[in-house]
Amino acid sequence: MNDSSCSGVPAYVPTHVTRPFDNLADLFLDSVERYKAHTAFTCMGEEISFEKLGILAKNFASFLQADCNIKPQDCVAIMLPNILQYPIVLFGAFLAGARVVNLNPLDKAAAISHELSYSDAKVVIVLENFIHELELIINETKLEKVILTSIGDMFDKNFLDRVKGNSINFYLRFIKKIIPKWHLENFEGVLRYKTALKLGAAKKINLKIIKSKPEDLAFLQYTAGTTGMPKAAMLTHSNILYNLAQASAWVGHLFTPQDCVVSPLPLYHIFSLTANCLLFIYLGADNLLIPNPKDIKSFIKVLKNKQFMGLTGVNTLFNALVNSPEFKNLDFSHLKLVLGGGMSVVPSVAKQWKEVTGIDICQAYGLTEASPAVCINLVDGEFDGTVGYPISSTEVGIFNDEGEKLNQGESGELWVRGPQVMQGYFKNPEATAKTLNADGWLKTGDIALIDPHGKVKIIDRKKDIIIVSGFNVSPGEVEAIISELDGVKEVGVIGVPDEIHGEEVKACVVLKPGFNLSKEEIKNYCHDHLAAYKSPKIIEFYESLPKSNVGKILHRELRGLKT
Repeated sequence: MNDSSCSGVPAYVPTHVTRPFDNLADLFLDSVERYKAHTAFTCMGEEISFEKLGILAKNFASFLQADCNIKPQDCVAIMLPNILQYPIVLFGAFLAGARVVNLNPLDKAAAISHELSYSDAKVVIVLENFIHELELIINETKLEKVILTSIGDMFDKNFLDRVKGNSINFYLRFIKKIIPKWHLENFEGVLRYKTALKLGAAKKINLKIIKSKPEDLAFLQYTAGTTGMPKAAMLTHSNILYNLAQASAWVGHLFTPQDCVVSPLPLYHIFSLTANCLLFIYLGADNLLIPNPKDIKSFIKVLKNKQFMGLTGVNTLFNALVNSPEFKNLDFSHLKLVLGGGMSVVPSVAKQWKEVTGIDICQAYGLTEASPAVCINLVDGEFDGTVGYPISSTEVGIFNDEGEKLNQGESGELWVRGPQVMQGYFKNPEATAKTLNADGWLKTGDIALIDPHGKVKIIDRKKDIIIVSGFNVSPGEVEAIISELDGVKEVGVIGVPDEIHGEEVKACVVLKPGFNLSKEEIKNYCHDHLAAYKSPKIIEFYESLPKSNVGKILHRELRGLKT
């Protein structure tokens, strides 16, 4: 459990925290007032101040109430990448008392239909680039309004700014041709984002800011869960606000208002949503939004023009950045915090990152069901492969399959208990019962141990464990070894059926350009560094590996890859 008296935990970190506000609307309004002259978000060279963000969010809240008939705890869906419209509609929804469901705009129609229908969403805000999949299933949902926005809609400071925004929209629509034609003539509830803001502004005098109760739901946040198909985790205002207080207790002292924090991971994902969008609204920082972090060259070009103090990412992103020559020429002198989460950071990538930037990656651990933060390392500590200490007001334990607590140093399933733990899965009591027990413990589905210093080390996902002749093999352990080889860009390890051993280890490898590493060289290296049963018997090379929207390698999809 959390113990701030542990020798490694800084004295400034409290054992327990209190909730700073009753709801996210209050947090937002407080930050707007305190930091109103400061920049809240920057995207594609366009800035929006806290004061302007407050005005636009209230306009959108007024629109939701007056034109969409949104009542407290109705569901508003957001289907946007990292653009300025996202925080406006997010906080507008909270001001109207709504709950929010975040949708991945890259999802296909079947997933969108499931998530909209399951959540009972009445309104969706969507970037027009992604409208095609939505229109295929719109009649299967309970949607009453579809608000369409374009990339350039927030360029409106003056005439030249509007020309720039219109030019961007024209370029994307007619030159790049990445905005599909859509046909929603039979759906009466379609209107443009700019129109929605104008309607809201005209009626804002009648706006009723709804102060949600702490136990009201703030998010229905979709996740694959600890096992099985995607489910909607029910996260209350209290869950999120406690997690913000917990995160701030560890990293808040590093930042002052107007410091720039880079947000390349999508805000619709819980890691970036809490660790970037919400936390740094609370701290008054300037959030630099990156709409497409996969475009590494453009991403680095943006970083050249900013003195950035913080950056969050996943191993895949860190790896791509440090292997880009242009990245090495950036100015890292202002960088205070690099937070890694979402997946384990590979030691070889962490080492290379330190060599390039001069700062260690601070690895943390969380999951959607915990809002998400559970553990974090020292912000000025050396990377050691662990995910650090439990954050304030948080208990962790290692349990076996019978629910018995194990001793320090023994590996088993990591369980978590604290005020940030979800209320359960929406409309899914069976899955809730399997994941949350009667004592409030959240079963994470991750295999871990607690070392003698009280730090948590994640060994692997419970469901990804490979069993070779009765022995457990951690894919993460094998991946870390193969990643040490010069020439390996990415690797994913899975188990494949074997008549003799039950399963054999297979490594799916992507090489860096210009390298001709052979299968035999990889096998020999593994045999030198791993027990024989852990070494991959099968190695295949690929041009790329399937990843989630935040860059996690999808191990289940590796099984379907063809060479």
